[in-house]
Amino acid sequence: MTAATYKEATVSVTVRDIQAFRERGERFAMLTAYDALSAKLLDEAGIPLILVGDTLGAVMLGYDSTLPVTMDDMVHHTAAVRRGVTNALVIGDMPFMSYQASVEDGIRNAGRFLKEAGAHAVKLEGGGRVLELVGRLTDSGIPVMAHLGLTPQSINQLGGYKVQGRNDESAYRMLEDAKALEAAGAFALVLEAVPAELGKKITDSLHIPTIGIGAGPGTSGQVLVFHDFLGINQGKVAKFVKRYADLGDEIKAAAAAFAREVAEGTYPGPEHTYE
Repeated sequence: MTAATYKEATVSVTVRDIQAFRERGERFAMLTAYDALSAKLLDEAGIPLILVGDTLGAVMLGYDSTLPVTMDDMVHHTAAVRRGVTNALVIGDMPFMSYQASVEDGIRNAGRFLKEAGAHAVKLEGGGRVLELVGRLTDSGIPVMAHLGLTPQSINQLGGYKVQGRNDESAYRMLEDAKALEAAGAFALVLEAVPAELGKKITDSLHIPTIGIGAGPGTSGQVLVFHDFLGINQGKVAKFVKRYADLGDEIKAAAAAFAREVAEGTYPGPEHTYE
């Protein structure tokens, strides 16, 4: 679905629209955002899903992983994104230890995303261990996007940022988890860093849409991180990242030009000065 047809088709995207994309065979995009202005630009570009990812820990808060991110951090940034959005479906990413301790914690914190931040849905990581929570949230009227494959909140257990599902056993387990999450009520499934063949097999086995990030072209949709696809991140990026712009270099060049003109006394000029 192109940006133009998306804008013409709906005023506000819902989880039913996402399912309809899948049923019509229409591939769709999701991007992350963390503030109102960025979200507004993505929304006006016709991006139907905006994820407020716990990746904000690295790209906004300077942490080296997602683990230190708190619920207050996520609610703050999700509320900002929601204020910038008119059409897109906004999903709040449940941070580490906001739902792992108990189902009750998960319900309470997921509710904060909708009640305090205005999100339309939440995303959480994991398979079998979160099935009860997914079902309880769905029964409570909170749409859930699931997440399998490389799950960054389990990075210490996984032993690093590695491709998942490369052997028969782990691939089978992921496929079964995907089916169970669908049965529990998840409206969509993110597949991160899995072989393309497995990404397609899981997609073909489900009725709900899948959203790939390093899962090959066979998923229903694709997601990238805001700072990655715009080329703002200057370090090493994952193999699956495509940079659609190189804004990092442009920002540095603009900042250097500003500093130079200030030092030379050429800024502000007469056109920037009040009489």
